[in-house]
Amino acid sequence: MRIGELARRTGVSTRSLRYYEQHGLLSARRGANGYRLYTEGDVRLVSEIRALLSVGFTLEDTRPFVDCLRSGHDSGGSCPESVAVYQRKLAEIDDEVRLLLARRAEVAAQLAGSCEDCFFRGET
Repeated sequence: MRIGELARRTGVSTRSLRYYEQHGLLSARRGANGYRLYTEGDVRLVSEIRALLSVGFTLEDTRPFVDCLRSGHDSGGSCPESVAVYQRKLAEIDDEVRLLLARRAEVAAQLAGSCEDCFFRGET
């Protein structure tokens, strides 16, 4: 299939597909006319990349998942390298949650100190 069809089927712009190719995450064969040609497997690769990016992974984070799929696994997350990226990302999210909770507590404390009669949702 050509790049326009891959873009349509995956919901990704042709520009993004060329960007993925530039970064080695996607590879296209070239037809005699020079057009990029993709396979059904590329639909799965792009879908995996898109799903990971949508939840906060970086483009480089997706590489082990793409490599895992290319090596024949049914899931991009089933290889040890992918699991390591999942674990690192969860640790990063946990750190962000802790930071947000600390900020929230500080803002709630400032509100309580500024306005004794104020009621703040979630605080009693």
